[in-house]
Amino acid sequence: MIKPRTTFAPALLALALFAGAAQAELVPPQGYYAGIEQMKTTDGKFRCEQAPKPYTGALQFRSKYEGSDKARSTLNLRSEKAFRDSTKDITTLERGVSKMVGQYMRDGRPAQLDCALGWLSQWAQADALLSTDYNHTGKSMRKWALGSMSGSWLRLKFSNSQPLAAHKAEAEAIEKWFARLAEQTVRDWSDLPLEKINNHSYWAAWSVMATAVATDRRDLFDWAVKEYRVGANQIDEQGFLPNELKRRQRALAYHNYALPPLAMIASFAKVNGIDLRSENNFALQRLGEGVLAGARDPRQFVARTGVKQDMKDLKVDSKYAWLEPWCALYQCVGDTLSRKHGMQPFDSFRLGGNMTRVYDPAAAEKK
Repeated sequence: MIKPRTTFAPALLALALFAGAAQAELVPPQGYYAGIEQMKTTDGKFRCEQAPKPYTGALQFRSKYEGSDKARSTLNLRSEKAFRDSTKDITTLERGVSKMVGQYMRDGRPAQLDCALGWLSQWAQADALLSTDYNHTGKSMRKWALGSMSGSWLRLKFSNSQPLAAHKAEAEAIEKWFARLAEQTVRDWSDLPLEKINNHSYWAAWSVMATAVATDRRDLFDWAVKEYRVGANQIDEQGFLPNELKRRQRALAYHNYALPPLAMIASFAKVNGIDLRSENNFALQRLGEGVLAGARDPRQFVARTGVKQDMKDLKVDSKYAWLEPWCALYQCVGDTLSRKHGMQPFDSFRLGGNMTRVYDPAAAEKK
């Protein structure tokens, strides 16, 4: 049977085309809408410390693996100290903002919010971290800092308590700075050859994803999704990342380190209508399962690298913060769920703070 042809009035046709072209506002996962737990009107014992000096110089920093072989897995204590000293103000900003936002979302003290906004405003006004004179370690610091700040910012931006409503001008200036940092991060990490794409690119993509949602930038969102797909398609059938296996004795640790940004991107993409869970035959699930198995028994990583694995990082609960978004994506059960509950709450300043509060609030209440 031939179906009757449908006709549209010109105005209705134009409206239909516009509706199809229009895209919904970018949003974070549901947990970011949580309100402030308590509204305390006094400052209590909180005191706003002086903001770290905005870093406006060249992003040229020594690597903590300076002098290592191509595996980049042997720590150089002298260069690590130089790195820590030269990046201290940046890390202080990251940790400080994450801590204050977490405190504010818990206690609602106005001084906590004012201090966090004051720190960020000073750095935004100074155009900090925007230097185009950088080395690999420098551009890495830029994207780490951006992910930390934008990740924390999301909790303020989308909270049902609307803490930024009375700070619109300040918030706008901070978000413009975030957007500029994200645009530079895209330039920093685009068009790399496949053999150079590793956990750094995933963390860059996470920082851009967080900023995309904070600033409602679809172009940034699309770039982060594209980079995720590159990462997911690097994962082989056994759940290994070839460019992280190159880290020799730290291969397992770097597989674990690659998971937080990938899991966060997939989580953010899903809530915005793009389901990345099945990419490359459920590659992210394979990667997570492989790391959890390796943490119990690293023999498979030893077999693939030929060396004994450094398990120090695998014994730190906070290094598994990726379990929160990952278990939200793949519904963890059994031993994996028990391990997650045993390690909660997960707090990672590089992801923006308390991930248990965002992804598993019922568990957070029990702690």
